[in-house]
Amino acid sequence: MTKITLIGGPTALIDIEGFTILTDPTFDAPGEYPIPGGVLVKQSGPAIAASSLPHIDVVALSHAHHPDNLDTAGAAMLGSAGKVLGTAMAKEQIDHVTALEPWQSVTVPGAKGLDITITAVPARHGPEGCEEMTGIVTGFVVETPHTGTVYISGDNAALELVDEIAQRFPDVRLAVLFTGAARVGLFDNAPLTLTADMAAEVAAKWPKASVFPVHSEGWAHFSEDRKLLVSAFEAAGIADRLLLVAPGESATVA
Repeated sequence: MTKITLIGGPTALIDIEGFTILTDPTFDAPGEYPIPGGVLVKQSGPAIAASSLPHIDVVALSHAHHPDNLDTAGAAMLGSAGKVLGTAMAKEQIDHVTALEPWQSVTVPGAKGLDITITAVPARHGPEGCEEMTGIVTGFVVETPHTGTVYISGDNAALELVDEIAQRFPDVRLAVLFTGAARVGLFDNAPLTLTADMAAEVAAKWPKASVFPVHSEGWAHFSEDRKLLVSAFEAAGIADRLLLVAPGESATVA
């Protein structure tokens, strides 16, 4: 059994038979957060405080260089986690990050003697050629002996990369998708994360997967709300696979 709890923004707590994974920790209060060339506006704080979390076995950090994916309070709790997985770029910022290249895996002992294998998978934070501006990001695939495979997209907007991931990992049962179509005016205001229609296309690649959206509320630069997400999944005939919970609430996947 896998339980996943939405904390807010890109931050979710995944509990796989007692093994805990935290995605992109963001625990700061609402406010304005400067970025090169502008500012990001956080509209709501976390539904669960970092101090209220259980022990975190692994932080799956898509990237460390944007405040809507790792903020001050989020960075402060990284030292208490068992392991922090991220990119080489994140390793340059945070010494205790374990840097993974695309398709590189690590195996971490889980609860009940079960080993959890986590593989870094490709992601691109915007349109082709965006990396010089938006930086290097990663997604993750989590494999366990008895529960279904989990895909964590990170800030990815490249469907062709998901095609590669689906070819290597065809049996994903839970897809944690960073949605919201983030836009900050770069690249003719192209989406830097999945749009609702793109998320539905990703879901179609894994017909047995439940879909848990994150990164779709809490920040002003998320250009698409959950209503559009529901509409896109309804249009694709897969609305029953969408796990929508309010911040602070959980869903379970057998």
